[in-house]
Amino acid sequence: MEEIVISDDPRLDQAKVDAFLARARREVDEGLLPAAAVAVALDGEVVIEASFGVGLDARFVGFSTTKALIAGAIWRLIDSGELDLEAPACKYIPEFASNGKDVVTIENLLTHTGGFPWAPLGPGKCETLELRRQGYGRWRLTAEVGTSFVYHPVAGHWVLADIAGIITGMTHTDAIEELVTRPLGLPRLLGIAVQDQANIGDCIGVGEVPTPDEMEATFGIRIDISEVLPPDVALNALLTLNDPTARELGVPGGGGIYHARDLALLYQGFMRNPGGLWSDEILQEGTQRVRMNLPDMMGIPASRSLGLVVAGDDGFGGSRGFGRVASPRSFGHPGAGGQIAFGDPVSGLSMAYLTSGLDQHIIRQSKRDIAIASLGADVLVSS
Repeated sequence: MEEIVISDDPRLDQAKVDAFLARARREVDEGLLPAAAVAVALDGEVVIEASFGVGLDARFVGFSTTKALIAGAIWRLIDSGELDLEAPACKYIPEFASNGKDVVTIENLLTHTGGFPWAPLGPGKCETLELRRQGYGRWRLTAEVGTSFVYHPVAGHWVLADIAGIITGMTHTDAIEELVTRPLGLPRLLGIAVQDQANIGDCIGVGEVPTPDEMEATFGIRIDISEVLPPDVALNALLTLNDPTARELGVPGGGGIYHARDLALLYQGFMRNPGGLWSDEILQEGTQRVRMNLPDMMGIPASRSLGLVVAGDDGFGGSRGFGRVASPRSFGHPGAGGQIAFGDPVSGLSMAYLTSGLDQHIIRQSKRDIAIASLGADVLVSS
């Protein structure tokens, strides 16, 4: 099954659009991925939307693309003066001050330099704000704050989301809807009630992790992925977001639920800023200025803005999820398993790719991401 809708916008190059869609459907046709969807938007409107293996009404778990929603909410609270970027997180959540975490600032949380990347907050310990406050009190640092970039998959964004909820007097999911999605004309994307979860596809793991030989041949660094993070542990953590109760809770580090068009339009919102939702200053900090460039585990500079990733002009844009065509000013946030989402303020284009197949072979996934992102950013007629 597939559905494709392409506008008659004269700026689209049909041959390039066809190449983009053919690449996006390839792994579904080959049986590796169960389903995928893509969308491209311009001038606040979706101009390409396609789904493969499912219909256009299908929704996907976006994993860490969700972090863009949290960033957008935090930007609004900074703009309003209700949140101080340089303040310690414990100013808003006193329990967080324990075990040396009193020095962790809001900026540290947004740039993944908080020093507690793997702090646990699993089922039975995260369902209410009270339970999460108790968890924050138990957490300990595993790295010196601000000195290294270690990606915080979930922990840091729980703290950010709860701060947004506390400031607004809402649940964290209602705060995201009030501050970001509703003003942009988007549906609720985080915290989907069980009765509203129709057409959300379950995720599955596909493929095998690359061998140390493959890692060395590709990246020049011999790494045994199974030792860094056992694949069954990582996959099982991601698959918890198949649980309807987890989708209703709305895990802020990765629980967003989208059509591909929703993500493409979110980035149109960041670029077009309808109604002056954010100040020019905070959008500069959130989408353009690189505030943190410490290396990741592969030695690649992180290129982190205030909550997102900037493509940059250092040749590593492809590794950051932007392919090889998007401008260095492009910004976005990828997600586990190959989810892609970004906006390019030079072309005005935004795009999203979502799949329910979590490819464990990160080399193959990376090559797919680069190809799809490159083709998606190049669907316009050459000037």
